[in-house]
Amino acid sequence: MNLIGSILPVSHIVLNIEISSKKRLFEQVGSLLETWVGLPGSSVFDCLFAREKLGSTGLGYGVAIPHGRHPDVHEITALFIRTKEPIDFDAPDNKPVSLFFVLLVPETATAAGNHLEILQQLAERFNDKTVRDALIQACTPEEVRRLLTE
Repeated sequence: MNLIGSILPVSHIVLNIEISSKKRLFEQVGSLLETWVGLPGSSVFDCLFAREKLGSTGLGYGVAIPHGRHPDVHEITALFIRTKEPIDFDAPDNKPVSLFFVLLVPETATAAGNHLEILQQLAERFNDKTVRDALIQACTPEEVRRLLTE
């Protein structure tokens, strides 16, 4: 199993959620992670928003990888969201985004940590048009997980 598979349970994959903005996305992520793993939702929002102020985590081609360091995270935490409609995310190609892989890492994570390898694996997966198209068409969280971890 690759690193993505080790951090992305099927239960952390949400498909066709209605979200209208980057702010609403981060609020929803905070709410989900508060429910799933007990992280304070407002601090998740603050973490992602602060990182995004440094520069967009949009990759282009309808994909973004919002990520950040969080003081309450002890192990890398991830979730995948596909929005029902693409939203503006300040991506480098100026296209709206509907595929989001959110990654939170411990505040003490080092540059040699697994999260950089995970970001690299994600970038490789999302660089493949066939994978992006399949993620848009996927009907189940299990199918999404398989596409991201093959």
